[in-house]
Amino acid sequence: MTVFALVDGNSFYCSCERVFDPRLVGRPVIVLSNNDGCAVARTPEAKALGIRMGHPFFLIRDLCRDHGVAVLSSNYTLYGDLSARMNEVYGLFSPHVEVYSIDESFLDLSGMGGRDLAAHARELRATVRQWTGIPTCVGLGPTKVLAKLANWLAKHAPELGGVCDLTDPPRRLEAMARIPVAEVWGVGPASVAKLDGIGCRTAADLAGLDHALARRLLTVVGERIVYELQGLPCLELEEVAPQRKGCAVTRMFSRRVDDLPTMLEAVAAHTTRLAEKLRHHGLATDVLTVFFHTSTHDQGPQHGAQRTVHLIEATNDTLALLSAARAAVEAIWREGFRYSKAGVMGVGLIRAEEAQRPLFGALDRERSARLIGALDAVNARWGRGTLVPAAAGLKRPWATRFERRSPRYTTRLDELPVARARG
Repeated sequence: MTVFALVDGNSFYCSCERVFDPRLVGRPVIVLSNNDGCAVARTPEAKALGIRMGHPFFLIRDLCRDHGVAVLSSNYTLYGDLSARMNEVYGLFSPHVEVYSIDESFLDLSGMGGRDLAAHARELRATVRQWTGIPTCVGLGPTKVLAKLANWLAKHAPELGGVCDLTDPPRRLEAMARIPVAEVWGVGPASVAKLDGIGCRTAADLAGLDHALARRLLTVVGERIVYELQGLPCLELEEVAPQRKGCAVTRMFSRRVDDLPTMLEAVAAHTTRLAEKLRHHGLATDVLTVFFHTSTHDQGPQHGAQRTVHLIEATNDTLALLSAARAAVEAIWREGFRYSKAGVMGVGLIRAEEAQRPLFGALDRERSARLIGALDAVNARWGRGTLVPAAAGLKRPWATRFERRSPRYTTRLDELPVARARG
């Protein structure tokens, strides 16, 4: 029998912070988005205070102060490293792992020779907690949708001890009758409204829906969800992530940008990061889009600008992309506006080695490989951003704020945690 497990970290960002700061255990904790704008992670203690996902921080600042809420900036370097460590542990419990997101992974537990899968899941959960410090919940099911549903139950039913097994059909039907249809993976608000109109309000109701009606109401995606809820797998494990079709780097500014030199520097920094990401994935692009816009929350004139540049050949060369990005910014820049965000996007991505050469104006790939290779080698040795093109700037006063960020404990030697013996 096919069996999937979905493992995810509980309040993942907050749990990562608690691993290295035990003073946060038992205390309400929230982690803020870029520029410390709104809550993107909350512990149960913070949720109990009424703090919602996406709650703007300026609206809850007083609440956090009055109730001793620990407020932290996002520390993506730390979270990504702990996520990678968790997935290494998962590999000890299944040879087939799909990293679905930074805090969620699917495991294929099929063909385990009659082993008690719930006990296997509890051992996995305990090992992850012991080796990484991150608490998790595990959901088991014969399909990915059911494993996701079981994980939801594991989170919301404390008596289950963090593990829920929905591989048994009678138990599965009983459990689904108590789960709102809105909690089914892939069923969004618009679909919930359609289903409510025909009296379909629980996961069990959706599992019993006629396939043709499901397709008519929710398209073929909804029909597949119904099959999955019935225990018939339609979604396979993706151990190798599909090739990206696009790659973007976008950031809110820490302050409004109203002059061309600063915008050029910001877009150059984003473009440099985009090129790094493309090289990391072995991809190249010949279509670069640059955009920037004002904020609708600001008083004053509004403006949004975008320009797409077609390169003569697909590349991930930082300097070639910087040249295209600069031309785009200069073409669409308008004076008299206070811009709040900018970004660059590469689309139509292909494998770098498959990029066709043009007849005229081709890039010097050998020179590019030596130059960019040296750039990457320095940054790999001494840390990203050690060596950057001058156009990307150094001080970057416009850069995203992380005023409350904790140390990057696991990836920076100068930020390693220090243990001190008590006298």
